[in-house]
Amino acid sequence: MTDLEALQKRIGYIFNNPDLLLQALTHRSSLNENYELTDDNERLEFLGDAVLDLVATSLLFRQFTDLSEGELTCLRSALVRTEQLSRLASKFALGQRIILGRGEEGSGGRQRSSLLCDTFEALVGAIYLDSDIHSVSKFLEPLLLQEAYKSLENQSHFDNKSKLQEWAQGTLGVTPHYVTIAQSGPDHDKEFTVEVIIGEKSYSIGRGKSKQQAEQSAARIALKYTDTKKQS
Repeated sequence: MTDLEALQKRIGYIFNNPDLLLQALTHRSSLNENYELTDDNERLEFLGDAVLDLVATSLLFRQFTDLSEGELTCLRSALVRTEQLSRLASKFALGQRIILGRGEEGSGGRQRSSLLCDTFEALVGAIYLDSDIHSVSKFLEPLLLQEAYKSLENQSHFDNKSKLQEWAQGTLGVTPHYVTIAQSGPDHDKEFTVEVIIGEKSYSIGRGKSKQQAEQSAARIALKYTDTKKQS
């Protein structure tokens, strides 16, 4: 069994045109080193991003009839963010099957969240082109629904930055701003440290594997501080 056959079995979808799957796994860095490859996955990624949004929106609209438009928007954002999609890519071991150039592989590309996310989006785009929206939904909806329930259980879908901005503007009349004060680790496993400042005061420091993740962490910690002030 080839790698492509094993992957199709793992995702539960057999391609009518396996070349689309090959393209979905082809990073642009590999084209100059492998002349048998002619197309990278960037256009499929573009398509898959839009298809993901559509499937996630339709699923949440049908499944969670008691949620408001704002809550549905937050939940959808949580489902399609980079970190979440990279985890889904890892679920199918896409990192082991991406076709990379030597430089990209040497710098840890197979573990990089953004690259895994892009490849997962390209896979979704490839399934859509190979079949239709129904086949894509059959593949995606069980994955997204499971993550949606997890987010609802731990409330991780709420956008802490938006909530903190709403509080700061309503209470203090100022907008929070975020400053990256440190970053460490190799390119494929960086950790960012971000400070959130409101007015002239530092409210909290957060850490994460991306700047966005660190900012959300800092906002979440700051919100706990604002809640404490309300109660005191």
